Amino acid sequence: MWSVCRLLPLLLLLLVVGCQPAQQATEYQLQGKTMGTYYVVKFYSELQPDLTALQQELDTELELINDLMSTYRPESELMRFNRQQTTEPVTLTPQTATVIAEAIRIGRQSGGILDVTVGPLVELWGFGARGRITHAPDDAQQEAVRAYVGIDKIVLDGLALRKLEPRVAIDLSTIAKGYGVNRLAEILLAHGYQSFMVDIGGDMRVGAAKPSGLWKIAVEKPVSTERSVQRILALKNMALATSGDYRNYFEEDGVRYSHLIDPRTGEPIQHKTVSSTVLHPDAMTADGYATTLNVLPADEALAFANQHQLAVLLIVKTDQGFEERYSEAFIPFLN
Repeated sequence: MWSVCRLLPLLLLLLVVGCQPAQQATEYQLQGKTMGTYYVVKFYSELQPDLTALQQELDTELELINDLMSTYRPESELMRFNRQQTTEPVTLTPQTATVIAEAIRIGRQSGGILDVTVGPLVELWGFGARGRITHAPDDAQQEAVRAYVGIDKIVLDGLALRKLEPRVAIDLSTIAKGYGVNRLAEILLAHGYQSFMVDIGGDMRVGAAKPSGLWKIAVEKPVSTERSVQRILALKNMALATSGDYRNYFEEDGVRYSHLIDPRTGEPIQHKTVSSTVLHPDAMTADGYATTLNVLPADEALAFANQHQLAVLLIVKTDQGFEERYSEAFIPFLN
């Protein structure tokens, strides 16, 4: 009888605790500027986080990435490598080597379409740090620059990066934002925040679903006169990157020159694809593929996407307006 009486208060306590409602997760948001654009982080937590400390941790990581990979910081690791007119190997930090390795992988897989050495051609066509041009470069100017452009002109062996042509310069702007998204997502996960959204200038990654359901991510309509929505995707545990040429271009004699350069021709793309959106679990990979598939004409892009099981949405300009085209792997995301 004594043991039963001892158990009764414990059982009552367990019943009371078990009936308490679960603590509601609250949405928190942090934001700032990086890589010449904005970043926004949203996450859900049942406990009050130290937002000041978390913001500082995120900003410190982004500053590190800029110090390593920015082409707008003369003393970044990447710019120091670019200035070295030598074919001797240079030892990189693991972070920069990780991004370059993925760029080389996608570059080789795509037959050189993603080319992080294309920067000198981007500059030549007036879309780089030196600013816009008013006249298209002539054939001789293009050929002179193409002599030191090509993904086949760099070799990465572990952390050792080597130029095969001393004048080669690397620009990671087609893939570094995605790496930044990954790193912020990894920081949130390390703090135990499973439900989150990271957005750096339109490159995004979401974690587990929100308490209210899947994350709703808008794909922008490719028009330069306004910001409107083409399609809304419901996602979880997925990254998204979009590449488009509808805001960064110039015109001369009625010809529209895109900022996206086709490494095969050394000239801006001329086809009708105005944006490509890629879904992939890895934001850096999505970023690289988005540029690749925007450079390729639509038929080639979809063939490549289907060959490699990539979830891709293309928006193509037609005489009637805009047409959506998508890969087989994208079909489950249409509803």
